[in-house]
Amino acid sequence: MANEEALIEIRKGLDSIDNKLLDLLDERMKLVHKVGKIKAQSGGAIYRPEREKSIIDRLDNINQKNGGLLNRSAIEALFLEIFAISRNLELPENIGYLGPKGSFTHQAAESRFGAMSSYVSISSIKGIFKELESKKIKFGVVPIENSSNGIVNDTINGFTNFNSKIVAEVILNIHHTLATTCDKIEDIKKIYSKDIAFDQCRKFLNNFGLDEVELIPVESTTKAAKLAANEPNSAAICAHVAAKLYNLPILFENIEDKDNNKTRFFILSDFENSSSGNDKTSILVKFPDEQGVLVKFLNDFNNANINLTKIKSHIVEGDSIFFIDFDGHKDDENVKRVLEKHQSSIKVLGSYVKEIKDI
Repeated sequence: MANEEALIEIRKGLDSIDNKLLDLLDERMKLVHKVGKIKAQSGGAIYRPEREKSIIDRLDNINQKNGGLLNRSAIEALFLEIFAISRNLELPENIGYLGPKGSFTHQAAESRFGAMSSYVSISSIKGIFKELESKKIKFGVVPIENSSNGIVNDTINGFTNFNSKIVAEVILNIHHTLATTCDKIEDIKKIYSKDIAFDQCRKFLNNFGLDEVELIPVESTTKAAKLAANEPNSAAICAHVAAKLYNLPILFENIEDKDNNKTRFFILSDFENSSSGNDKTSILVKFPDEQGVLVKFLNDFNNANINLTKIKSHIVEGDSIFFIDFDGHKDDENVKRVLEKHQSSIKVLGSYVKEIKDI
């Protein structure tokens, strides 16, 4: 009886806190609405990743000093959703992602823009760049690289041919499941998935004898889940969210060969970020046909104390192009000097808040 009374009192306390949280959130949204009006008049950008990072940094520091129970990940999860709701109150905007619904790119988009945003599934990376340029969408989410399969060429081609800016990056852990209506693995006669997912789960397929069944590549793991949900004796290698979308039971989880399989995504738009103090910049470089030009270029970065974190070469329409990441913001004085020196060779893709994790 005493325990029951104690629970009732605790629940009353929780209800009281929830009521206060609701009042405080409503008060925050009213202030957000005022900000939205000002930005609408001035044409300012609604999504400011550097501002969101500074808020989370500040809250995390306060929480650590106070000995709070929430870790940084929990604070981010709570406040990124609050930020997303706030943006939708300010100015609802379409977010295009490489579809279909339930794809990893959709998951990456929702991790930054929340569940309540207006999403548009677009069937190709080129299509995302085109719709951004035509202003039909305000933001686009595209994959740029995977830890197992490298750089996404279609995204590099998009940067070459269009002028959208990188405003944020998202690093997503990629986990695959084997989902099927079959009760036993021996009953599976065919498996649907993307060709890249088959490659990432090769050891699992071999270990369970599934390399002997028919492996059918399709354009997305979401479509794989849809097909497997409707065909007896079939299965899908797909994301957990795709299996859930089609009520497809999961037989095995986390079947990817590498535990650290990650994909990096870019959020694209038509504005540029101000400096956050912890930024990364991405550029494309097409060098003139001169001996030693790459070495001279790299030396200029080294002499300016700029840390190059990635350099990848690509062939685009017969030309050799380098995709380069480095620490710093394009408006930092040491960065500006190097960029201005090589401005005829460089296309700046954007400066954005650096994720804590990289691939």
